[in-house]
Amino acid sequence: MTTANKITIIRILLVPLFIVEVLNYVGQGNELHRYLAIAAFLVASVCDGVDGYIARRYNQRSELGAILDPLADKLLVVAGIVLLSLHHESYLPHLPLWLTATVISRDVLLLLGLVVIHYICGKVIVKPHVIGKVATVFQMVAVCWALLKLPAGWLHWWAAGAAVCTGVSSAIYVFDGVRQLSASPASSPTPKQ
Repeated sequence: MTTANKITIIRILLVPLFIVEVLNYVGQGNELHRYLAIAAFLVASVCDGVDGYIARRYNQRSELGAILDPLADKLLVVAGIVLLSLHHESYLPHLPLWLTATVISRDVLLLLGLVVIHYICGKVIVKPHVIGKVATVFQMVAVCWALLKLPAGWLHWWAAGAAVCTGVSSAIYVFDGVRQLSASPASSPTPKQ
């Protein structure tokens, strides 16, 4: 268990705390819960950069980390986007449902693609792309923006940027998946007997 993986596990453990605090805030309106939700989200977001830096700097990349790191990102961001897309206008501005649909659709599409490629090829090669990282940053900023109750006009632009980057990264991952399937011997026509 590397230091980077331990930090990633802490990020995963912060997700339930974040969810509970957001739900407590919109249920009770107690600002302490909002501050705790913001703190949990920000700590998890900062740790995302920290564990990546440690993994690269100290050569702590591992197969476990390759699974846990994107999982931690997805859990945190999807939880935030889904919670903030619900209508709690009396407490928090809400994120547009089209952003929620875009993010969830991409993640479901990628998961199905991973399963198909693993089944057909036996091995999946996932190469992270810069646009996927940019999409995650936009998503995190949109969630933080809403939690901090910053000007709502900008929230729409952060959400739009997140949706566009998410859509572009989806297309890139789909093309990568199709390329892997095409290169697999299992996709070649079977000869007639």
